[in-house]
Amino acid sequence: MAAGAGISPPFAILEGSYNSKDNGSIIEDESLDDVENLKQTTIAKPPRHISVVRHSMSSTAICLSADLDLDNGSIRSKTPTDEKPVFLPVFRSGSCAEKGPKLYMEDEHLCIDNLREHLGAPDNFPSPGAFYGVFDGHGGTDAASFVRNNLLKYIVEDPHFPVCVPKAIKSAFVKADHAFADASSLDISSGTTALTALIFGRKMLIANAGDCRAVLGKRGKAIELSKDHKPNCSSERQRIERLGGVVYDGYLNGQLSVARALGDWHMKGPKGSSFPLSSEPELHETILTDEDEFLLLACDGLWDVMSSQCAVTIARRELMLHNDPERCSRELVREALKRDTCDNLTVIVVCFSADPPPKIEIHATRRRSISAEGLNLLKGALDILP
Repeated sequence: MAAGAGISPPFAILEGSYNSKDNGSIIEDESLDDVENLKQTTIAKPPRHISVVRHSMSSTAICLSADLDLDNGSIRSKTPTDEKPVFLPVFRSGSCAEKGPKLYMEDEHLCIDNLREHLGAPDNFPSPGAFYGVFDGHGGTDAASFVRNNLLKYIVEDPHFPVCVPKAIKSAFVKADHAFADASSLDISSGTTALTALIFGRKMLIANAGDCRAVLGKRGKAIELSKDHKPNCSSERQRIERLGGVVYDGYLNGQLSVARALGDWHMKGPKGSSFPLSSEPELHETILTDEDEFLLLACDGLWDVMSSQCAVTIARRELMLHNDPERCSRELVREALKRDTCDNLTVIVVCFSADPPPKIEIHATRRRSISAEGLNLLKGALDILP
């Protein structure tokens, strides 16, 4: 997939990673913690034409530890075979974008499976890493194109990177918004939502400003990792009204159908001040496990016509058939067009394994109950029905 604008290689980089909370936590303002070393990158051979980044782990991560044998009260040492194999994610991505029924295509997107290689960064750059983004433009393409081409650069050049990646991302979103306002050759009244996924090792950080959505496929279950920033959302409405804005018929100040976006400077005040239309993203951190099979990033053109569970069910079915994330993204776009979406369509599918998702077996029981995985599978199948 096409990469962003050229980024200068020199970085003042410290080896480390960003702070981690519980799996699936929402990240607010955070303080700097101790920096942990990140793992080295190795390239795995992908199926077909899809690029792959495989995570590697230092042998020091597998430590022998003493354990109490409760059967005979003795102490024994665990051998490496006693340990559960460490999950080593693989990055494979594919994407599809169509203008749909609209006259013009205003979406932009970005897929980078090997971040260090893409940036031409030195060996001490946090690795392995990947970056993905969907930018749903409105009022023209200038804002979406500018943010796509510059946001990653602002993240890695931020002084908080890589010691505190969440702060670097929040700062980069605001910086991109302000830099776009200063671009005299561009139409600064155009705007864009922004949804990104930055992954280092098993840590994935989702950043969202707008109504694009990130959904994790976890053994057939849809896990939403972002919140749609609609003006009617209670928390967004409270923030808007507190800053002097109004929500009229679902639109911010009667003009915009999203509560957060970059650009749209005709609706904003002086830089540095707070206004109803915010460019600050909401962040969500996830620690990937072997149950996390793939990630979907898509604009509202997809989510307007299907649920998150329906999309995960379709994607999982496709990946089980051909294990190709690009074909999978095309099928999701095709299904949205069949359902008469009224918007541009952009879908990114990121797989975390070289293998297709395993078949979910639903075992019969005496009570004739159904497992949680089976229930999600059934729910998604029902959503697909016309």
